[in-house]
Amino acid sequence: MAIKEEVYLVVDIGTGNVRVALAKPNGEIIEIERENLIYHKDLAYPEALYFEPSVLWQQVHRLAQKVLLHAVSYQVVAITATSQREGIVLVDSEGKALIGLPNIDHRGREWEDIISDKSAVYKLTGRYPTSLFSALKLVGIRNKRKDIWEAYQTFMSISDWVEFMFSGVLHYEHSQASETLLYDVAEKSWSESLCATFDLNITTLAPLTDSGSILGKIKSGVAEYFNVDDQAVVIVGGADTQLAVRSTQPAENDVVIVSGTTTPIIKITGTYALDAQERTWTGRHIDEENFMLEANAGVTGLNYQRLKEVFYPNEDYEVIEQELKALGCFSCVASLGSLLADEKSPLTRGGFLFDAPVSHELSRASFVWATLWDIACSIKGNYDSLCEVSAHEHDYIWACGGGVQSKTLRQFIANLLGKKIIICDSYRQSSVVGGVLICNDALGKTQPQITIMETIYPEKSATDEKNLTDWKKTRSSFRDLLSQ
Repeated sequence: MAIKEEVYLVVDIGTGNVRVALAKPNGEIIEIERENLIYHKDLAYPEALYFEPSVLWQQVHRLAQKVLLHAVSYQVVAITATSQREGIVLVDSEGKALIGLPNIDHRGREWEDIISDKSAVYKLTGRYPTSLFSALKLVGIRNKRKDIWEAYQTFMSISDWVEFMFSGVLHYEHSQASETLLYDVAEKSWSESLCATFDLNITTLAPLTDSGSILGKIKSGVAEYFNVDDQAVVIVGGADTQLAVRSTQPAENDVVIVSGTTTPIIKITGTYALDAQERTWTGRHIDEENFMLEANAGVTGLNYQRLKEVFYPNEDYEVIEQELKALGCFSCVASLGSLLADEKSPLTRGGFLFDAPVSHELSRASFVWATLWDIACSIKGNYDSLCEVSAHEHDYIWACGGGVQSKTLRQFIANLLGKKIIICDSYRQSSVVGGVLICNDALGKTQPQITIMETIYPEKSATDEKNLTDWKKTRSSFRDLLSQ
């Protein structure tokens, strides 16, 4: 009988979709399938969304069956998971899932004021405390969903829960724990004082585990259900941003832009660096010692995706790039709710600004140009804030994620930051490739060499300076309008 080639099954739960990939240790993705993640409104709160964990598990199974359908010559030797940060699953004392809360759930917003000293929380957690994070989601459940709270025993990140479903081992990985407001980032441990802030019992928190460690073998019943070898091991993954960063294999002090649904700008640092103005985040990376210092441009890639559906519903991205290149002038400026670390509150309304009456030169490409320019300017603003906290001397920046498939956006970023932008060939599926590298770590396999697909060099342009000024004025105009 022929020896089967060893492969990994990587589960990736993003904000928008569920993906399952079959990949080789060299980073080659054999097959990947995806479905939309299904959210429901929770009418008990003004801003609450949830998902059904049982439905998510069915999706993972269905997608796995698709990628494994033609995998007769492969043997799955390891399984790992990655997921959106701040998303969690609550479980009862028997490990049964009660409810799933995504990163975009804000059921805890009305209880943000229970935190009397937010600066003290920032010093321990590396992030200014808001309803984005897990602790306040739990407070929201405790206060309005008594049926769930009475059964509640503990919670896990979504990726840790997926691994729990495969292995039966309850745990919480460190990069994901950084997003809970219950974890002391510098000490790399759960915090009694933080738990007390939210009146939560530290003894209910899951044991902490290291990314790249082996949880154990897949449960026999699950192996049969998924039709994989019962000797396959389950490996601790981590947060999707951290795995995406890992795919570029950066060194300490490198900066990585992860252009996805949101756009984190990350610096790898060996020290627990905090911002005196409390603008940036500092969390654990997925290796033993390093931290990730972060400023985030917020919802960016999702804006681009949705506007493509409006203006280019039947065309591919190459058509957009061709029309962008053919633009004679830039007759439109956008502000679409991207975040700047320097701003105290987010912009919740946005739009496009152009001269009236409408010019004959205004086209659908003008609106896409303005959208990409908004993303690039937001990245610059956040990069500048990051550099105020920790200087970045290198002449290059790594970039990954689906957003940088746009050649126009790549050049915008290089020009505005004055840095070379380096893109690896794995940029589209960076979190999945990060999962492959995690599995290699756990199994002692040699890591593949990264392949640089393109290096974009900055180009000096007086037009860029003018367009940056116009963007700042437009953003200020929208903020003034919202303040009235």
